[in-house]
Formats: sequence, C-alpha cells, structure tokens
Amino acid sequence: MSQNGWRKSSRSGGDGDNCVEARVAVAGFQVRDSKLGEESPVFSLAAADFTGLLRAADRA
Repeated sequence: MSQNGWRKSSRSGGDGDNCVEARVAVAGFQVRDSKLGEESPVFSLAAADFTGLLRAADRA
C-alpha cells in the first residue's frame, strides 16, 4: 500500500501503471486510474457499490 492509502489491482500490468487503484474512505471506498496518478478523477463508492464493481470485474 502506498503512503496515501492507494492500493493497486492485483491484475495490474507488469509495469504497474496500467490499473485501477482503490483506497478506503470515510463513506466506503474511492477508486482512480493509476495511469493518471494524482491527476485522475477520484470516484467515491459506497461499500455495496464497490463490492458490485469487484464482482463485475471478476466476470470480465
């Protein structure tokens, strides 16, 4: 985990910069695109929505 709490997807590419990152937030979770780094929009999701995102990604 990085110092700001972002965790990269375990399915990240070998170079580590082609993935989604997530971190725990007060009201659930936040996700962003690692390619954009600090410039990426941050999407806040409730815990149930984040779980749904993970389930959908697992089927892809």
